[in-house]
Amino acid sequence: MQIGICGSHRTGKTTLAAAISKKTGLPFLKTSTSAVFQQHGLDPAQPLDFKTRLWIQQRVIEAAVEVWQQAAFVTDRTPLDFMAYTLAECQGDTVVNYQALEAYLNQCFAVTKQYFSKLVLVQPAIPLVSEPGKAALNRAYIEHLNILIKGLCNDERISCPTIIIERDIISLEARVQRVLDEF
Repeated sequence: MQIGICGSHRTGKTTLAAAISKKTGLPFLKTSTSAVFQQHGLDPAQPLDFKTRLWIQQRVIEAAVEVWQQAAFVTDRTPLDFMAYTLAECQGDTVVNYQALEAYLNQCFAVTKQYFSKLVLVQPAIPLVSEPGKAALNRAYIEHLNILIKGLCNDERISCPTIIIERDIISLEARVQRVLDEF
């Protein structure tokens, strides 16, 4: 089983993935999007032009695929997260190379199909806590990403089951139990 925890930043994905790992014995494969940004001299809390966003998101998925090579695991990021952050950069006046975007999205859908058997969406619910080197704590942006990921979870190109952790489920124990009850 390959469980991917998806959702906006600061929703407790890493904490939930580690707790599910502990409870099930599945290896926890931590991704580090922030480390990829840092490695390339970028700050995830700063706005990026679309070309740069697409370029760094390509580096992020490449790094994650290196991590997701095991037969069974739980991880704290998925390609759906990567797609949402990329799509969130597309605003009314954003200059977008649509062919490059489409190729990236197709790659993310293919990686999801190849590496994941279950997806869990963690919605914004827990109190926001700022951390250096992490994405901005803009509630509207976090909600925007949540809605994008929810939509991606329902895309016909996603072939694995997805559960959504309801917003009123805040305690870690209840979140873990919600995942275990469903799978």
